[in-house]
Amino acid sequence: MSRAAACLLAAALALSPLAAPAQEVRAASGGVLRWLDTVSGVAVDIELSRGESAARGRLTMQLDECRYPVDNPSADAFAHVTIRDRLVPDAPVFSGWMIASSPALSALDHPRYDVWLIRCIIEE
Repeated sequence: MSRAAACLLAAALALSPLAAPAQEVRAASGGVLRWLDTVSGVAVDIELSRGESAARGRLTMQLDECRYPVDNPSADAFAHVTIRDRLVPDAPVFSGWMIASSPALSALDHPRYDVWLIRCIIEE
């Protein structure tokens, strides 16, 4: 079997429903994003409720949804985030799902700022 075929087979198995059981997830009331200005080195944790937005630097970050696995709330939180840059008013510079345990998987591509999900806010 060629290396390419082996890679395709491995990817297909990883994505198959038999590879991992579905996790039950729950929506959280909010989440925590970390904003980093890569020029100045300033980092700020921003706590947002679902639907709330906050502005830092040129960016406005909105937390649309934050979810977490019921059986392990501290692991693998994921959130839908919309980020706008005031210098690019026509469209968001990022709109998608961020995963706390894998921030590079779906990251903001911005020349100055980094934003990533830290965790969901879980009310107990």
